[in-house]
Amino acid sequence: MSATIKQLRAFVAVARTRSLAEASAQLHVSQPAISIAIRSLEESLGGALFSRDGRQLALTPEGSQFVERAQQLLHNWDSTLDAVQQRFRLEQGQLAIAAIPAFALNQLPRLLETFHRQHPDINIVLEDIVMERVVSAVQEGRAELGVSFRPDDLGNLAFTPIASDRFIAVLPSGHRHARRKSVQWRDLVDEPFIAMNRGSAVRRWTDSAFEQSLPGGQSPRLLCEANQLSTIGRLVQSGLGLSAMPSLCEDQMRSYGLACKPLEAPVLEHQVGILTRATGTLSAAAEAFLAIATSHNTPT
Repeated sequence: MSATIKQLRAFVAVARTRSLAEASAQLHVSQPAISIAIRSLEESLGGALFSRDGRQLALTPEGSQFVERAQQLLHNWDSTLDAVQQRFRLEQGQLAIAAIPAFALNQLPRLLETFHRQHPDINIVLEDIVMERVVSAVQEGRAELGVSFRPDDLGNLAFTPIASDRFIAVLPSGHRHARRKSVQWRDLVDEPFIAMNRGSAVRRWTDSAFEQSLPGGQSPRLLCEANQLSTIGRLVQSGLGLSAMPSLCEDQMRSYGLACKPLEAPVLEHQVGILTRATGTLSAAAEAFLAIATSHNTPT
């Protein structure tokens, strides 16, 4: 039979006080319970830990050698329990998040500010990476949470929606369409178009929208491609062309002085949400962030 934590606590208390009565008072258990714990521990170890010295208990040579190790075992146990309890109380720990740049730049800061204000002792590790890498970061365990558009194939992931995003046209402020309430995809075909890189989800969605809206297989006048929506915004700002992107970027694009108009025919909408592994349990920190993200009405 293995020694238990209760037996070790009883042994250390008696070794410290040399008295069953005092050990009983310190541990708030009865003297018979202390005696049983000591006897059971001695049976597990194979010999006596105490001997009678008059009215007091004295440690045997084996007991003297064991007491320091027992104290260290109890210290390690208590420290481990305290560390785990602190994590459950969100008094320490780490939260790893991977997020698409459009969300990381425009919406994530206010969520992280709320989270940090409520849980200032949690260390946050953030990767702002493209959607495909967000998915792989969660799948491979590098990030506990991913913030992304809903992937076409979730695979072994779960998706919790937090917002709905609609694609917008991004135009120079003086553009002829800038005063319109909305713009159709076919309105963008006659001017240089700045697109996301091939292979990205945003590029697949914009290509599909153009295919639906343009007759006879006509395609937009592709000027160039870029890997970041912020780069595309700067290129539009420079007057090189126009673009289409998720409305997550609208505040950022307006800060560049650009006009942003809802795109129609077709309306392109996608959910934004939190990716997690479909199996397993989230850490207390991840659960707390997920609760904040789902309770906020994230603007689009």
